[in-house]
Amino acid sequence: MKLYYHPLSGHAHRARLFLSLLDIPHELQNVDLAKREHKSETFLAINPFGQVPVLDDDGTIVCDSNAILVYLAKKTGRTDWLPEDPAGAATVQRWLSVAAGQIAHGPAQARLINVFKAPYRPEEVIPRSHAILALIESALDRREWIAADHPTIADVALYSYVERAPEGDVDLKPYPNIRRWLGRIEALPGFVEFQKTPIGIDA
Repeated sequence: MKLYYHPLSGHAHRARLFLSLLDIPHELQNVDLAKREHKSETFLAINPFGQVPVLDDDGTIVCDSNAILVYLAKKTGRTDWLPEDPAGAATVQRWLSVAAGQIAHGPAQARLINVFKAPYRPEEVIPRSHAILALIESALDRREWIAADHPTIADVALYSYVERAPEGDVDLKPYPNIRRWLGRIEALPGFVEFQKTPIGIDA
């Protein structure tokens, strides 16, 4: 498998992290976002949306980080990571939607302001970040994982941008359940770190 990614993309990290957690041999293909390689004719032929990550599994192209998580879980038959029962699958899907929605428009956008000088408004995205973090904190009350009694792709989808939220000036100190949950993910066999950027409140 080949993963087209960028080391500072949280979306790309979640795909890379799951490949590593599953111990799947893969090649990393760095896409130079600064040089707009993701908008080149060559890359757009692979992913017309012009975004990373993209997974190439021997010619099967999978775009979108959450779709990659689903593909890998299904490809390997790992029903522990993606339950087959209706309630379990629906619970995981709920949190995949949170990763694509509130996380993307909260902690991810807050981080983009500092890391990539994105034109978002801190006074809007930081409060949005704390709103979703408060919900995740509550969901993790008296449980170790977000969607089941064991890790699932929901945990993988949420991890990267939550862990790096301080790079967007979003403080994680008020969220002890989240901080313990991050530690549990980091203790999983095969965990790979999301590259740090020396910026934000923890710089």
